[in-house]
Amino acid sequence: MPRRSPFRPSRPARRGLAAVTVALLASVAVGCGDAGELQGAGATPTAISPDKLWPDLTPASRPAFDIGEVDTEVVKGIKVPGGDIRKVDPVAVVREEITTHPGDYAQGTYAETARRMADCGRSGAAGSRCPVLKAYYRDLTGDGHDDLTLGFRQLPGKLTAVRVYTVRKDRLVQVMAYEDAVSGVELAGRSVIIRAPSEVAGYEYRLQWTWDQQQRAMLLTHDEMLRTGGRKYPPHPSASPTSTASAPPPPSRAASSSVSASPSASSSASGR
Repeated sequence: MPRRSPFRPSRPARRGLAAVTVALLASVAVGCGDAGELQGAGATPTAISPDKLWPDLTPASRPAFDIGEVDTEVVKGIKVPGGDIRKVDPVAVVREEITTHPGDYAQGTYAETARRMADCGRSGAAGSRCPVLKAYYRDLTGDGHDDLTLGFRQLPGKLTAVRVYTVRKDRLVQVMAYEDAVSGVELAGRSVIIRAPSEVAGYEYRLQWTWDQQQRAMLLTHDEMLRTGGRKYPPHPSASPTSTASAPPPPSRAASSSVSASPSASSSASGR
């Protein structure tokens, strides 16, 4: 009797394999029928190529304004014990900023913020007057260590200052600064996302800063206006001489791309 090849099944085995194959094909066909047939998604819009405007216009070689979008600042007077940013007192960081910029706080537009710093650390109703908000910690720079996202009210207006700090060689470094009439702040990955109300009913601004390793700073990577899904914000009233002195309006959106940590450029970001 001739020997069967070990790699070739016998005739009964082949009949069994054929039966299994038919069963599998039948089950696949039934499964496809249950999922439904392919359906068209409709007509595809015609692609329109972009039109380049003013081709004879000489391209700009440098920005018109220095908004200091990659400026950073070492916070002097604040120590970082062991390089652990969680050991830094957020209230002390805000006090240092107020001391460094007296023209904005002690004798300036946000004098109420400076006055209420005395309430920080107190209990009860007095403590609730402290303008410093809860601090949040997350690794935004990708170095494996927590960074500090800090917010505080700029009073007597309705602005909120948002700051991001990291640690370099046991020194506290501010890598992002922005203030606006903030309606929400989120941390996502290496980004800080700020939502701010718009004067256009049913829309809001969404600004996103993302850590840039090359510049070693938080850069404004997105600045867009989005629908709010039904939320409406009333337009800002016209500023009168008295209201301008007591409650400064939110900064101009044209200045929203500044993330400077330097005194001059920080003023540009807030419209001061």
